[in-house]
Amino acid sequence: QVQLVESGGGLVQAGGSRRLSCAASGRAFTSAAMGWFRQAPGKEREFVAAISWSGSSTYYADSVKGRFTISRDNAKNTMSLQMSSLKPEDTAVYYCAARTWAADILFVHAAEFNYWGQGTQVTVSS
Repeated sequence: QVQLVESGGGLVQAGGSRRLSCAASGRAFTSAAMGWFRQAPGKEREFVAAISWSGSSTYYADSVKGRFTISRDNAKNTMSLQMSSLKPEDTAVYYCAARTWAADILFVHAAEFNYWGQGTQVTVSS
């Protein structure tokens, strides 16, 4: 069982930066592949970034590559998403997700994750 709680959302100006955090409870976190997804109003949830359970592998959506950085600290049961050069189109509710008891590989499809946080709103003003 894993419980995920996101934090760090808020209002930021275009071009600015924001750091999202995901705090996980449960022993399964250290063997869980993790990911960030987002959902804008009227749109489907989309993949943002993924990280393997060891942190050795990461993967990004083309729309955020070079601007966002995913990381994790297994000792603290946390995952982060550092966002920079934010654009109005990055406005969305951001969700962290976990795929527990995974091999040290990446997962990028929402259906592959079995635990989700409640989401945190990020609004980028132009």
